[in-house]
Amino acid sequence: MLKKEKGLNKGYLHYYEIHFIMATDVVKRDGSKQPFDEGKIRRSIELACQDAGVGPEKTAEVVNQVLPQVLETAGSKEEIATSELAEAVLAGLDVADSAAAEAWRAHVQNKGA
Repeated sequence: MLKKEKGLNKGYLHYYEIHFIMATDVVKRDGSKQPFDEGKIRRSIELACQDAGVGPEKTAEVVNQVLPQVLETAGSKEEIATSELAEAVLAGLDVADSAAAEAWRAHVQNKGA
């Protein structure tokens, strides 16, 4: 990711490369590891919204509110547990859309049954 910034005195553009540290592995409940996949998190948020009957525009808003919080949680670690990712998603959904949060809880409960 590049950041553009105008120089103060001469109008030059300076480019700074910004590197994000992001979890590279997700540790599953059984101890196995999978590569971190932002798209998988995005899709799970979208599915929770869909299951809750949230419309496309509101779904996009929810994703744009929740996903950065989840990525921030994962951003400070090399590995992150699926349970920690799930807690971060649920915390974000609780704030962004309570119906989507309930759909997420129902999915998790049915998956564990």
